[in-house]
Amino acid sequence: MPPRHLALAVAVAAVWGVNFVVIDIGLAHFPPLLFSALRFTVAAVPAVFFVGPPRVAWRWVLAVGVVLGVVKFGLLFIGMHVGMQAGLSSLVLQSQAVFTAGFAAVLLGERPGGRRLVGLGVGVAGIVLAAVDQGSSGSGSMRAFVLVLAAAVAWGLSNVLTRKAAPPDLFRWMVWVSVVPPLPLLGLSLLFEGRAADLAALRSLSLGGVGALLYVAWGATLFGFGAWGYLMRHHEVTVVAPFSLLVPVFGMSSSWLLLGEPITPVAGGAALLVIAGIGLASFTPGRSRPLSPSEAAAADGHGDGDAPARTPRRPSAAAAAARSGRPD
Repeated sequence: MPPRHLALAVAVAAVWGVNFVVIDIGLAHFPPLLFSALRFTVAAVPAVFFVGPPRVAWRWVLAVGVVLGVVKFGLLFIGMHVGMQAGLSSLVLQSQAVFTAGFAAVLLGERPGGRRLVGLGVGVAGIVLAAVDQGSSGSGSMRAFVLVLAAAVAWGLSNVLTRKAAPPDLFRWMVWVSVVPPLPLLGLSLLFEGRAADLAALRSLSLGGVGALLYVAWGATLFGFGAWGYLMRHHEVTVVAPFSLLVPVFGMSSSWLLLGEPITPVAGGAALLVIAGIGLASFTPGRSRPLSPSEAAAADGHGDGDAPARTPRRPSAAAAAARSGRPD
């Protein structure tokens, strides 16, 4: 990987990790479901008018839009709103790799090998340790932990659905997926958070709230997925995917620096276990190489000009989880 691509991969991981801090800031300005609805609205509009059609069946766009956009992000934002720390959220959400492998075994008939099972077991041990650390601060915090863990379950299911959809362009795919959640999330916000709370948040909109909204929509979503898709078109999965393991590193360190969240020895041990376990489970050893121009064109979906895009070769479920490794 050339230095500029290496720097871009680290930058994406940093943007995604710091995103948890920004979400925490945004939740001080917006109710969680409204914040999530606005995030997807700003990510989709006006980008959806310039990217062209999604080039996958609409049922997959709708399915992933609901599971990823409504369920996963709704649960994540609520969990952080009711007490889950930003840094720990960035770590617990990485358990999506475990749930991705489980859904792939049930829905796709994939059977993980011994090495992957060991890695997933190590990752689960890290999540249990994180739960112990979170539970020590009270029942309310444990409720928040369960909500974020449920968000990771939804992310795992959306990874398998995305594999079935096999979108040829990750950026275009994410823009169209972002079109689905705003109306359902807004309806849920009006139902559970109330019209008065939503209007009060919009009337008292500040630069901090606008900045947080633009960061999570344009930085974490559009830039993050656009840059990640660019890297995936030029390098093999095993080269790019490991950089997603930096997300909780940036998430926990930025939460400590910017929000003053403590990193306890238990939380640090949990982070090491989760990162090591997912790394062991997700990546296959072997020499990697840059993609040839023809392979890059095929991966980008433009190898045949205006002809229908080729279906990408499907990676393993764990690799696909790491490939889509955005947190938030």
